[in-house]
Amino acid sequence: MNYLNIKDEKLLPTVVELNTLLADYHIYYQNLRNFHWNILGENFFELHEKFEELYSDARLKIDEIAERILTLRYHPMSNLKDYLKTAKIEEASSKLTDTEMVKIILSNHSILLKQMTKVVNKAEEANDEGTIDLIGAYIKELEKSSWMLDAFTKKTEAQLNEAVLES
Repeated sequence: MNYLNIKDEKLLPTVVELNTLLADYHIYYQNLRNFHWNILGENFFELHEKFEELYSDARLKIDEIAERILTLRYHPMSNLKDYLKTAKIEEASSKLTDTEMVKIILSNHSILLKQMTKVVNKAEEANDEGTIDLIGAYIKELEKSSWMLDAFTKKTEAQLNEAVLES
């Protein structure tokens, strides 16, 4: 019985993109753990806590992505060698400054957001509303986290864009 009312051949491209997202999330998660353990300097307390918050969130998303793949009646990727081969996110060094760590996390976010867009596009082609809903919420959350981390990298005197609306 196909409880999803979506043909398997329409779901396969979505599952391929979800598995790539799963691989990316695993490497992102490990980068966050690495940074959490190895952060030094005056921003230690703030970033140590922030990295823990981010990796805890990533751990939940990893499980939800894998469970979505299972819901679509496919096996999620589950081997580290496959994650490393598939992921576009690369493992990061542990010998970085706090700002370098944040910039790498922002780069990881950019890769994740691009992959999420691919997932949503494939899910739209398959009329897979469950995947669209799940990943759409992730995009919103990741964009907000990216904004906050990006603000951390700026100098205090930096300014935002000043678009003026004229009536």
